[in-house]
Amino acid sequence: MARVLAAAGFASRRGAEALIRSGRVRVDGVVVGDPAARCDPNRQRVEVDGRPVTWPPRRVVVALHKPRGCVTTRRDPHARRTIYQLLQGAPPGLHPVGRLDADSRGLLLLTNDGTLTRALTRPEHGVPRVYRVRVRGTPAPAVLEALRQGIPLADGVTRPAGVRVVGPGGGGTTELEITLHEGRNRQIRRMMATVGHPVVDLLRVRIGPVELGDLPEGRWRRLSPGEVRRLERAAGLAPPGEDRAPAGRRGRGR
Repeated sequence: MARVLAAAGFASRRGAEALIRSGRVRVDGVVVGDPAARCDPNRQRVEVDGRPVTWPPRRVVVALHKPRGCVTTRRDPHARRTIYQLLQGAPPGLHPVGRLDADSRGLLLLTNDGTLTRALTRPEHGVPRVYRVRVRGTPAPAVLEALRQGIPLADGVTRPAGVRVVGPGGGGTTELEITLHEGRNRQIRRMMATVGHPVVDLLRVRIGPVELGDLPEGRWRRLSPGEVRRLERAAGLAPPGEDRAPAGRRGRGR
């Protein structure tokens, strides 16, 4: 029962258990007090405080501007700030679509839908992820071409990447725009270290059709239905077609 409520977005798993134990949940009109009780939301009517639980759950996607030093786990053994501390007021049951390491910042998508997460992160779908990267030194044309063709790393040669020089980054650095079509752990940092130009700063600015835009650091916004449909198409989950919709509402990390 608790799993159903959490999947439907009524509360986190722990919050759902509390709702059930407090007698606020009914199945076919009967109060259910055991969080482990079985129910079939496709066949039975589930209510919380008299409100019917929508099933299957509505797909929700949130864009977060993750700050540097913030980790994408729910709890951190080193007591660092987590992304969930920034999601006050966001729909429950969200998990990150891939990761963005603690030293990096920028766009992170979160959703309540495992199917969408798997589709967006499967290498064969090649959903582009675009980064603004400041590196030490000035990469030579041959280095830039090697990055575009693929760099041998411990876990294999990287897929071809889009790489262009944005300009000088100040302090003896160069700013690059790098587009990846796969999502390995700390991939850009390892690529740049391999070619002798360590990363100084890394900002993710786009995932598929979703852009970071002017979303302030530490804030989140819910994607509009049109944005979600475009994201589904990019992940191979919806038929192609034009769809324009206004940006979703914004929320505040605290």
